[in-house]
Amino acid sequence: MRLERDFYRQDGISLAKTLLGKIIVHNKDGVITKCRITETEAYMGENDKASHAYNNLRSKRTETMFHDGGTAYVYMIYGMYYCMNVVANINDIPEAVPIRGAQATEGTDIMKKRRKTDKIKNLCSGPGKLCMAMGIDKTLDDTDMCESENFYIYDDGYSGFEIGFGKRINIDYAQEAIDFEYRFFIK
Repeated sequence: MRLERDFYRQDGISLAKTLLGKIIVHNKDGVITKCRITETEAYMGENDKASHAYNNLRSKRTETMFHDGGTAYVYMIYGMYYCMNVVANINDIPEAVPIRGAQATEGTDIMKKRRKTDKIKNLCSGPGKLCMAMGIDKTLDDTDMCESENFYIYDDGYSGFEIGFGKRINIDYAQEAIDFEYRFFIK
């Protein structure tokens, strides 16, 4: 079942946990790829020093974070890779959940081709790898995943897994926020 708006209108930490096991779908130029979400993080907006929206920073880059839950927030990292996030909560509460890792479930051959690899292991084991494999780029920023026919998340009933947690990755600049255990993954 496709995730609806009410599902996304929860705080970022809760959404990061409940997105685990769900399926991301991207239909790019008639080619469908699907991945099961296996790792997420939570960025909790204005009070989280690791968040793009810390101190309620509203800019051209961060504007999407202030939109309604279920909106895709896609931006470039390290000047060369894209990172796909799902906006949590309601309008004007800038919380987001980056999808850090996933497991390919459909369209694996095209994902391998996009990544220029013949290996399934680590195909989508990082935000940049995931976006490259699924063909996710900046054009999908601000996409309403509740309404889009080409880019959305659904629940296929996958359950029964244990959730692990730990510190977020690559946020050394974030002072005390580097110790927040806001990273979640399927054990």
